[in-house]
Amino acid sequence: MPAIFRSLRVDESGRPPMTTNNARTNRIAYRLVFLKPLDMEAVEETLLLAILAVECLHGESAVRLDVGYAINKIDRMVVLDASNDTSRAVARVFLGFCTHEFGEDSFAVAPLKRSSNQQARLDTQTPEAVA
Repeated sequence: MPAIFRSLRVDESGRPPMTTNNARTNRIAYRLVFLKPLDMEAVEETLLLAILAVECLHGESAVRLDVGYAINKIDRMVVLDASNDTSRAVARVFLGFCTHEFGEDSFAVAPLKRSSNQQARLDTQTPEAVA
């Protein structure tokens, strides 16, 4: 066994411990609620355009790994992950596009803060994720 592997911590099974605790603590998300009856298909298309724009800047791999969202078409709500630079860029571009396309008074936005022990809950019709 190479010397580099001898210094690794291992669990009872002899494998290095796998954890995502550091990656999942204090995650931030934004909830957008569309106040006017809008075509949510148009909202979803606007989000996909924002994701494409950020993909041009950060690359396809970064977007696939870092960006997450959920859409509730019945309640006219979108939740965007904002826990890293790539996902925050999507949120910013999407907000800009929505302001331009639908008007700044057509939606309200608020941050959601999630801890590792608390998951943001959203009853979504069909959760979408870029992965």
